[in-house]
Amino acid sequence: MKEVILDIKQWGNNLGVRLLAAIVREAQVHVDQRVRLSVVDNQILITPISEEPLTLEQRLAHFDPARHGGEVMPSEQPLGAEKW
Repeated sequence: MKEVILDIKQWGNNLGVRLLAAIVREAQVHVDQRVRLSVVDNQILITPISEEPLTLEQRLAHFDPARHGGEVMPSEQPLGAEKW
């Protein structure tokens, strides 16, 4: 296990640390990967989340018309040169 000592820095209204390349390689994480942060016995744990790509059905199951605005064009009348 690799171990380093880092300084916590101010990042806007938040605090952050930079992960060193050696730590990133050993943990097998990458840019834009989601991680879960948790505190256990006063220790901060960073756990990578490996997400499988969602299927179309899974994506549609998360669709909320109230949140996303529903149909963009709810009219059933033809517009332009469409053939109905």
